[in-house]
Amino acid sequence: MSKYLAIHPFPEPAPIEALTPIGQAVKAHSNADAYWVKSWAIKTEKGLVKKILCQWDAKDIDSIKAIIDKIPNLPTEGIYPLGIFQAEDFRT
Repeated sequence: MSKYLAIHPFPEPAPIEALTPIGQAVKAHSNADAYWVKSWAIKTEKGLVKKILCQWDAKDIDSIKAIIDKIPNLPTEGIYPLGIFQAEDFRT
């Protein structure tokens, strides 16, 4: 499976607790074609989430879109092929 990054900007920053139902729904809809791996939250200085970056393993972007389209209140800026690099990859 390939790796992808889905970017979800929220028009109004929210506490993570308010976004928990979205995460639960995404997890419930993950399947063999598209599986949510993990996310990073970009927060405001007050600790509210303004954007979430989600790592996926999937056969293609359409498989991810099929899941995201089922989740209400999950705006999506885009889904992109992802390369993951570790600092150790560049050790000389």
